[in-house]
Amino acid sequence: MLLNGLDWGILIAFFLISLFIGFWTSRANKSSTDYFNGGGNMPWWLLAVSMVATTFSTDTPNLVTDIVRQHGISGNWAWWAFLLTGLLTVFIYARLWKKSGILTDIEFYELRYSGKDAAFLRGFRAVYLGFFFNIMIMASVSLAAIKIGGVLLGLSPIETILIAGTITVIYSSLGGFKGVLITDFFQFFMAIGGSIMAAYYSLQHPKIGGMANLLSNEAIKSKMDFFPSMSRPEEFLVIFLIPVLVQWWSVWYPGAEPGGGGYIAQRMFAAKDESNAVKSVLFFNAMHYALRPWPWIIVALCSIVVFPDIESIKAAFPHAASIAKDDLGYSAMLTFLPHGVLGIIVTSLIAAYMSTISTHLNWGSSYIVFDFYKRFLKPESSEKELLWVGRISTFVLMGLTMLLALVLENALQTFNILLQIGAGTGLLFILRWFWWRINAASEIAAMVSSFLIAIYFNIIHTKIGFAVMESHWQLIIGVAITTAVWIITALVTKPSDKEKLYSFLKKTKPGGPGWAKVREMALKDGIRLDEIEDPYWKVPAGILCMVLGTVGIYSFLFGSGHIIFRNYTAGLIYLVISFATLYGLSKVYPKILDTKE
Repeated sequence: MLLNGLDWGILIAFFLISLFIGFWTSRANKSSTDYFNGGGNMPWWLLAVSMVATTFSTDTPNLVTDIVRQHGISGNWAWWAFLLTGLLTVFIYARLWKKSGILTDIEFYELRYSGKDAAFLRGFRAVYLGFFFNIMIMASVSLAAIKIGGVLLGLSPIETILIAGTITVIYSSLGGFKGVLITDFFQFFMAIGGSIMAAYYSLQHPKIGGMANLLSNEAIKSKMDFFPSMSRPEEFLVIFLIPVLVQWWSVWYPGAEPGGGGYIAQRMFAAKDESNAVKSVLFFNAMHYALRPWPWIIVALCSIVVFPDIESIKAAFPHAASIAKDDLGYSAMLTFLPHGVLGIIVTSLIAAYMSTISTHLNWGSSYIVFDFYKRFLKPESSEKELLWVGRISTFVLMGLTMLLALVLENALQTFNILLQIGAGTGLLFILRWFWWRINAASEIAAMVSSFLIAIYFNIIHTKIGFAVMESHWQLIIGVAITTAVWIITALVTKPSDKEKLYSFLKKTKPGGPGWAKVREMALKDGIRLDEIEDPYWKVPAGILCMVLGTVGIYSFLFGSGHIIFRNYTAGLIYLVISFATLYGLSKVYPKILDTKE
């Protein structure tokens, strides 16, 4: 089903508004700081909405649909578990990142570590994350856009990428970070409104006939559990225990980095102050986990009734048979929407694509400009020159993304290897703020170890005669080996110079027992204790806030879900728990910001 004139009019109007915002905000970019973090004076609500919009990429509804169709609602613990990572960032790391005063999280390496190893880490990670890894992520998101363009718009892959990619790179390169934030704000409401409308109209499908009929359908009943059953130990282990006990703190992934990082850190650097940094990440996590999933889940459940298996999807869309998987169930359900509504929802998916890509373009370009070009190639470069390098690198990143997206099906194995490279490094990112022994060598050891383990499991393991190992066991083994490697390296190698450790403590004041040795050295060197740490260590209060916030947000997620699915008693109980814990959070949270408490 193709769009008609009304649908195309809505889509074209959206494109024009996005371009206008890019041109309008370009006037505010007087320096590289303006271009990459909005001058460091952004309000929390704008930053929060931008993070929500960025993490709602084109492939997110497809992913949730794939999960629900295969594993039911409880399968979403694969990403729900990252709430723990998010709230750890909110209540412990957000204020530390803001205190650091840096422009990119890659700059942290030379703030925290000393020597040539620190410089190598900064330069290597800037190119690897900002260029290679970033292009792979954007190409993956673009592949989802290609699927939607082919099924709903009748566009070829080249046409889809050229239209959406060109408009995105133009407003991103012109408007910079502020342009990305404002378009994200506009695109967020398009995306969330579109997903709600998609859920509503999916329930009106003749084969479904409303929520009551959906819930009574035999094919749906087995998919409705919010937690996997303990009567199926393997499923309970894979879907729930490993994500909740291991995955959230051990795996590095953009948008859910242990200890914060990437474009989440970029937005914290752009906040007005510590309070705005904390609030922005808190609101983002609440929206991302508590409110946004249910429209996608409803569409996914409806797709099971209308398209019970992959063969039924292939039969309905023979021209897309070669790419038909469970994830195509979401796009398939959109083909039943009336014109006008279809235009709004397709536009919302394009908005989701553009918000994700624009953020990755600006974030990746910031690494290339500050952490590679200015740091290593031309330290004396002017602000005007840095702006031009930022804009040029934005176009280069988008151009390579377009090319890779067209052949990504042949590069999926490489992409899976890249995703696994961060497994096992998460604990290091959490502890490097609080343990003085961690150094640049331990980060390099973790990076190399996780890379070699990923290569082994994806390429070597089966070639030498072993059976394919399940991904969850690969994760656990990788985490155990990488963690052991970097801890041993930290203990046997020379720590960072004490002058570097002193300057880091003076700037960020993380505190805690992990810095006891450095405090002793500082006192012997005549440095007052109040220069390198706050009198009250805020991490215990932060952990309490993390626990309260986790219970509150999960309870709201399950409470609202039960209400939607007409289990009113259970829903009300969860909501009462949610409001009670969030009230407790409101009482404890000020202690993190008030130095007198």
